[in-house]
Amino acid sequence: MRPIVEFCASNMHNGSDVTMKRLEQDPSLDVIEYGCLGNCGQCYMEPYALVNGEIVAASDADELYELIMAKIKELETAFDFDL
Repeated sequence: MRPIVEFCASNMHNGSDVTMKRLEQDPSLDVIEYGCLGNCGQCYMEPYALVNGEIVAASDADELYELIMAKIKELETAFDFDL
């Protein structure tokens, strides 16, 4: 099972578009963009994404990328699967 990373189209103004494009280059991930993820308060304030349904938020696109990769590594360890 590949990790699923979901982005909100309305959050792209916060820099999550940069992170999404970077993650799309990794064939071991399923990267999906939705019109709305239903986290409007979060979406307005900072870049964020959902990693296997869990919110990962950061202060900028680079930090978001690093936190998403850390979450994927955590899931990899917890569920004992390889990417």
